[in-house]
Amino acid sequence: MRSRLPADDLPICSVSDLSLAIKEQLEGVFSFIWLAGEISNFTQAGSGHWYFNVKDAEACIRAVVWRSTAQRLRVKLKDGMQVVGRGKLTVYPPRGEYQLVFDDIHPQGLGVQDLALRQLKEKLQKLGWFEAERKKPLPKFPRCIAIASSPSGAAIRDMIEILSRRWPLAEIYVCPIRVQGDGAPQTIVHALKRINKLHCVDVILLGRGGGSSDDLAAFNDERVAKAIYDSRIPIVSAVGHEIDVTIADLVADRRALTPSEAAELAVPDRKDVIDALLRHQRRLGDVMQHRFRYLRQRMSDLLSRRCFRAPLDAIRERERRLDDLRQRMDRAMKTKVAVAGQGLQHAAARLQALSPLNVLARGYSLTRSAEGQVIHAASQVQPGDVIEVLLADGTLTASVETTIPGKTP
Repeated sequence: MRSRLPADDLPICSVSDLSLAIKEQLEGVFSFIWLAGEISNFTQAGSGHWYFNVKDAEACIRAVVWRSTAQRLRVKLKDGMQVVGRGKLTVYPPRGEYQLVFDDIHPQGLGVQDLALRQLKEKLQKLGWFEAERKKPLPKFPRCIAIASSPSGAAIRDMIEILSRRWPLAEIYVCPIRVQGDGAPQTIVHALKRINKLHCVDVILLGRGGGSSDDLAAFNDERVAKAIYDSRIPIVSAVGHEIDVTIADLVADRRALTPSEAAELAVPDRKDVIDALLRHQRRLGDVMQHRFRYLRQRMSDLLSRRCFRAPLDAIRERERRLDDLRQRMDRAMKTKVAVAGQGLQHAAARLQALSPLNVLARGYSLTRSAEGQVIHAASQVQPGDVIEVLLADGTLTASVETTIPGKTP
């Protein structure tokens, strides 16, 4: 918590706030520095961290190397040793002490060349040339392999022998280079550019046999590192020195400890491939057999069904049902016709009873004019008109002589 005094209006800081402010200022100004001095009060804690002082004739500063850094350092520190190292200045708040956290440290007698190499590694690391995300994967089954190495060394013979034995299907191109001495970096750069113009090459093996640090200088050259970084073809570093890690190893897409290991990384072993194919063949055969047995069992189940054992039974059963339906329909039709006939007879009888012919049969007659109009009254005709008289048995044609109006007695 901060507050202000009324007298001078200055903020009151807690100890932790002040320590944090100092820490931020120091770490902002002194991000990473190189420091040279003498080791004193060296202690290795049970956690694996190193704690010590770095001093000269007039001053002393606390320093620490964390366990993760100490595990990769090849130097063993002791009191009185003159060292040069790269670190970051920070503050340890619980004690209010500033200290230097080293991430790289070496005996001071390494010389200017080694220091320049360390600085080049730092530069390329900041550029992201060592990042795993940018590295290209190696082809699984390369068809063409280029080897950039000394044509007279044992390394190239070992690589060719291993490549030919493990994967004889691949073509091998040899591009001779100088691996040490003056002009070696230029020949390596030129060789990598030439190989990248060949569109058939799938992977490049770059390296040499073992040697001293001076012998490996060409593979610590920035020009070589840039040629490796710019290569569109994946590169396997085949520098045969297990202890020293060159810049070419760090920039390359894969690092091999020896040229022989580089050849093994570049190609699969045909015996392993054949074994894998045989396993897949057996698995495929097992799957096919299982599928065949399943389909055969399914076919057997289908054939055992009644529709396949007696396919005509279903047809005959339906034919029989059709016959039954036809008979039922015939009976229904006959019944319907009989009922309709009886109704027709009843209707005819009723019509017959109402027919005027029955009236005529009882002695009555029906008179019509020549035009067929029924005559109900004498006024409908005149003397001399021709009329028809319908009897129960026959028709009379007569001529009207006289008409007598009035009702029939």
